[in-house]
Amino acid sequence: MKVLVPLNIPDAGIELMKKAGLEVTKWTEDLPMTNQQLNQATKQHDALLSTGNYSIDEAFIKDNRHLKIISQFAVGYDNIDLKTATELGIPVANAPNAMTDATADIAFALLLAVSRKMCYMHKKIDKGEWSHFRPQAHLGIELKNKTVGIFGLGRIGLEFAKRCKGAYGMKILYCNRTDNDKAEKELGATKVSFEDLLKYSDIISAHCALTEETTHKFDMSAFNSMKESAIFINTSRGPVHHEMDLINALKTKHIWGAGLDVTDPEPMKSNNPLLTMENVAVTPHIGSATVEARNRMSIYAASNIIALYKGEKIPYQVHTS
Repeated sequence: MKVLVPLNIPDAGIELMKKAGLEVTKWTEDLPMTNQQLNQATKQHDALLSTGNYSIDEAFIKDNRHLKIISQFAVGYDNIDLKTATELGIPVANAPNAMTDATADIAFALLLAVSRKMCYMHKKIDKGEWSHFRPQAHLGIELKNKTVGIFGLGRIGLEFAKRCKGAYGMKILYCNRTDNDKAEKELGATKVSFEDLLKYSDIISAHCALTEETTHKFDMSAFNSMKESAIFINTSRGPVHHEMDLINALKTKHIWGAGLDVTDPEPMKSNNPLLTMENVAVTPHIGSATVEARNRMSIYAASNIIALYKGEKIPYQVHTS
């Protein structure tokens, strides 16, 4: 069984597949394959260990219907046409929980950076603009006893909420399709409507999957409903927020600040107004960028392919609802 790995991922999972008897082709260039290169290479392999860099859309899947499995090097799989894969009998799997702590840490770090304008102030030092003490300049806000609203209280959202509760005694609100009994029991979290999440939260952090329902969920209407002192954090997917609306909301002071690890589009252009705003912190989609998390992602994605090869149950198979 031949496996294509079209990005230079950590070797932890690669070695596992080789030890299991799989033949692995790994792309080692810094830049991803082109779509044409990916399509041509996939035709020579039985399994694809995909990454979010590639659009595994309907046309691609139909052109590679010979695939025995598509295993994603990530927890999100919005780049894969799950419907078409399911119709053609190609199992799709992912790597859940591999980057839970790492992404929750980034969300929390962004919150701290925004609340104290750290990225902006670092740039001022870099420009040689650190001069005299100014008692009323560049003031941040404290986080103790604030109310944090979690949009999408899954594994990552729960870990982020734990950090907010443990460090600053924050009150936890959440908006979810289902109840999160664990969060309610351990953190005293309260489930609320989206409207109330916007109205009562001092911080709103998005941890949802990207779906038709969540695309541009945070638009101008949503930002207008938030507190003027509120901070918006997004470490889920860029299109969950409407980027131009976010820019306008910050310019017009409908919200206080924003921290983003995801943008729309990605990569963000260097002339994006968000990069020069005082109350904004942006990181280049590095939520899972720790040695430990990326190794786990590699291992989990590989384990799906190994299980199929051995005729065992695929541990992290994604199912349609």
